[in-house]
Amino acid sequence: MTGSLTERTIDDFGDQWTRYTDNDGYYASPELLTDIFGPLMAPEALRGKRVAEIGSGTGRIVGMLLAAGVAHVTAVEPSRAMSVLKRNTERDAARITYLECRGDQLPPEPQQDAIVSIGVLHHIPDPKPVVAAAYNALKPGGWMLAWLYGWEGNAAYLGLVLPIRKLTTKLPHSILAPLCHFLNAMLAVYIWLARHFPLPLRGYMTEVIGRFSAEKRYLVIYDQLKPSYAKYYRRDEALRLLEEAGFTDVRLHHRHGYSWTVLGRRPLENRGATQ
Repeated sequence: MTGSLTERTIDDFGDQWTRYTDNDGYYASPELLTDIFGPLMAPEALRGKRVAEIGSGTGRIVGMLLAAGVAHVTAVEPSRAMSVLKRNTERDAARITYLECRGDQLPPEPQQDAIVSIGVLHHIPDPKPVVAAAYNALKPGGWMLAWLYGWEGNAAYLGLVLPIRKLTTKLPHSILAPLCHFLNAMLAVYIWLARHFPLPLRGYMTEVIGRFSAEKRYLVIYDQLKPSYAKYYRRDEALRLLEEAGFTDVRLHHRHGYSWTVLGRRPLENRGATQ
């Protein structure tokens, strides 16, 4: 069942990223990458480094990493969106290795200075093998950063979206797309209200999604409602995800009070990851 759910989710994203292919504006900006990293690390720390990204989709984060000065990116993408990823990043292809495989198939060589996975692990039913592969691909002393959907601070939102997802994950695109456009119109009203009143998720509404174009806000909604699998991590679950793989110095940032950015280091001593 886990394998089947994983493959369905990969197919969902392959369909999504071949429909919605462009990356622009604040949605694809280095400024947004700084916001995602939060106080845990500045993207400038990546300058001159070799970095792997697990779940590269259309290349949005790859572009952010290269703009931050990363020397070389290993872009891992298992879905048919690989063709879109290559097209979107062809200008920088000499600085990119493309791997059309799942995250748990990331090879241990060449060793990476850092590995990032932004908005991906929470769509993997069993992420432990992926985190183990990341650990084994890092140089001793290298670090992994993951961004995850959060449970804490999301009560009102989850009370709405989780029941809706029971239906929307089964809808064809022809029905889901108009629904997302309708919800996007409602979201625009909520963002306006959040700018004037202390509503739930106000920081995220005004500082992040409120800065996206209407097209990208629609895509965020679609991204929440379409994938077959999504998990919202509690604080202790986010910590354990890296700690149980052998990472040390694991730190968390509760980004805008609704999600988790997690950072951990592979110890300097050369020991294998916990499976």
